[in-house]
Amino acid sequence: MLFVGGSDDSAIEMNRQAMTHLAAEHRLETVPGATHLFEEPGALEQVPQLAADWLARRLAAPRVRSDDR
Repeated sequence: MLFVGGSDDSAIEMNRQAMTHLAAEHRLETVPGATHLFEEPGALEQVPQLAADWLARRLAAPRVRSDDR
């Protein structure tokens, strides 16, 4: 998972280029209004929550449909 400030256009582009070299599942998350160092109030605190949400979706047990039993 790649995190970048939504107001950091050069970092967004660099991360998009880096993603083209990744073979594993990946995602680019932008933090709206944040710059390179996530110094804006509340910006850095969003990063672990975004990561936790992404991991929770990936680690959740797949739902079994009634017709699959």
